[in-house]
Amino acid sequence: MTPPSTAQLEGPSAFPNQDAATVEFRHVEKRYPGARSPAIADLSLEVAAGELCVLVGPSGSGKTTAMRLVNRMIELTGGDILLDGRSVLARDPAELRRGIGYAIQQVGLFPHRTVAENIATVPKLLGWERRRIDARVSELLELLGLDVEFRDRYPAQLSGGQRQRVGVARALAADPPLLLMDEPFGAVDPIARERIQGEFLELQRRLRKTVLFVTHDIDEAIRLGDRVAILRTGGVLAQYASPQQLLMRPADDFVADFVGADRALKRLALARVGEMALQPVHGDDDLPAVRARMPVREALSEMLVAGAEEALVRDDDGRPVGVLTVDAIGDMLAAERRGERALP
Repeated sequence: MTPPSTAQLEGPSAFPNQDAATVEFRHVEKRYPGARSPAIADLSLEVAAGELCVLVGPSGSGKTTAMRLVNRMIELTGGDILLDGRSVLARDPAELRRGIGYAIQQVGLFPHRTVAENIATVPKLLGWERRRIDARVSELLELLGLDVEFRDRYPAQLSGGQRQRVGVARALAADPPLLLMDEPFGAVDPIARERIQGEFLELQRRLRKTVLFVTHDIDEAIRLGDRVAILRTGGVLAQYASPQQLLMRPADDFVADFVGADRALKRLALARVGEMALQPVHGDDDLPAVRARMPVREALSEMLVAGAEEALVRDDDGRPVGVLTVDAIGDMLAAERRGERALP
């Protein structure tokens, strides 16, 4: 589903590119009064329009500070941040924030407002007509997999995962070109969190918003990010690269240690079953079945649980397309370690 053009922002807070905005940090600095060292010393990086950039690092690395500087929830000490080539300092803070989606770990839904009223918060501030707001609420409920009956429920009547979906819907309500997400799934239980991550990835594939996503979880960063910025204490950029590059070529020992010793398993989470060298189908109906677009790591887990060394691979229509073997996965990892090939 493509968001309707009527959901685009209007007026002086609008971005030149309505679908997705570029973001550029130029020698950004943030110092708090009385602090012995800066929260961010000198941060420079660029995020292309439509990319999901994850900021990750240990406590004190300035990842949340960097995000909050973008919408001027806190103010820069030095440097600049450009959105579609225009400085955030040249924009009125209130208008700037109305043009940027924002989702946080605690969700922040208004407890006395219904789901529909929560989602409609920013469109109402922008003066949208009632009919347009109602249509946008209905669209987002469908987009986030929430039944129409949720419109009139209150946050206390929702599960943690449902509240998180409503929080994302509210952040997307005015069809912003930039979405800021500060550990948005951190308060959700692990099972629901993995499901919501997958749903959000699918949503991002359809909408292609520019997203700045803060997390402390490197696994989440690798799963979600088009590019990942690993920060050291003080907001120092240790490496800014695709997940594949981080896993295969960490810049230094700090990055390697932060990514973890199980980098090979993390690489399996990036490769898809359908990208593997599959064996011909031999008609064994006793094999566990996996989907071609499933991550290899997930397929391997299902094979181990079933006690099987092979799995029948099916496409999205359920047709058999080949057989994945444990030996093939092992051979691929061994070849990658020898530098003969990279994971798909």
